[in-house]
Amino acid sequence: MVSGARAVLRCDELTVPPFSDSASGLTRTYLSPAYNAAQDRLAGWMAEAGMTVRRDAAMNLIGRYEGVVGGSPALVIGSHLDSVRNAGAYDGPLGIMLGVEAVAALHAKAARLPFAIEVYAFGDEEGSRFPAAMLTSRAVAGTLHPAALEVTDREGVALAELVDLAAYPSAARSRGEVIAYLEAHIEQGPVLEAQGLAVGTVTGIAAQLRYEIELGGTAGHAGTTAMDLRRDAVAGMAEMVLAAESVARAGPADLVATVGVVQVPSGAANVIAGKCAFTLDVRAASASTRDGAADEILRRFRAIANARDLGLAVRKGHDLPASPCDPALMHLLDRATEAAGHAPFRLVSGAGHDAMIMAALCPTAMLFVRCRGGVSHNPAEHVDPADADVALQVMLGFIEQLGASLEPA
Repeated sequence: MVSGARAVLRCDELTVPPFSDSASGLTRTYLSPAYNAAQDRLAGWMAEAGMTVRRDAAMNLIGRYEGVVGGSPALVIGSHLDSVRNAGAYDGPLGIMLGVEAVAALHAKAARLPFAIEVYAFGDEEGSRFPAAMLTSRAVAGTLHPAALEVTDREGVALAELVDLAAYPSAARSRGEVIAYLEAHIEQGPVLEAQGLAVGTVTGIAAQLRYEIELGGTAGHAGTTAMDLRRDAVAGMAEMVLAAESVARAGPADLVATVGVVQVPSGAANVIAGKCAFTLDVRAASASTRDGAADEILRRFRAIANARDLGLAVRKGHDLPASPCDPALMHLLDRATEAAGHAPFRLVSGAGHDAMIMAALCPTAMLFVRCRGGVSHNPAEHVDPADADVALQVMLGFIEQLGASLEPA
């Protein structure tokens, strides 16, 4: 049974122990026992599909299906095996399982291509264990700075205790080894559902900025400090959150701004907060739109801090450029979608993916799969098996067309 439905079932299988660090919901962090168990199960499925299987120095799991000529450069199909905490089943694993199904379909027909196919299960896209995201795809793309590996998880376990940091960069692939990268992924948004479409071709991944903001005021008694004498850090933060929302609402549809983490150290019900901290995430399809919005939001933050006599500290964290997908590969995905009996449709990704990292190594393409309600990073995440079947047919059509384009005239 080669099908998208089987890909969905396999994702479901990996949601419970020993493939989850938690029995009360899916949590699978990089290099945890659950991660290792999921790799072992996936390795068996890869082997069944006709692939040779290995792990690289970054602890990515890789299945390889040879081309007509052994040792040929490869089309890499990949996504991530790790998850956020209390996750859904399909964010990441579905793309891997669809890659395995695509190879299984080729293997069942004894079909070989002018290139090899390698299915990558990346290990650390989410950054849910260590304070760094996409470590393993950055290693493969050759863009990982060694200092990024000097990280420790919240339990005090250093990455160096789990892997050989000196060997880690050897996971890098050369440009001559990889012809393209294809990633299928749930949309994580409501656009495809609103359009009544199972799949869509991704045009690119939005540019992202992330900041850590700290505010300093004066702590005081909630009952004895007059309102006009307060330097309330939380009140200032609340005004800033709404200011960020206002700027994003006034911009184009692809512009979004999010405050996702709020901290009030030493907070108490009867104390005016003297300190607080929060994060700001700004994204847009183009860096110019993103940067313009971020500048305006921070200008408003400074004005609010001045008006409320609050100290303001801003630290930029992530600064990820927009990552456009390859036009020729997008065209192949559109043609494969049409050949599968569905209307081609293009959309931008507001979320980051391993594809944006792999773009430094090779041309990239992404296929989005409809998810119910646009819900992701949530146990309610849902993919219709019929939609996964459509995605698989599109991927197989893409592979066939890519092979035809590389054959001698």
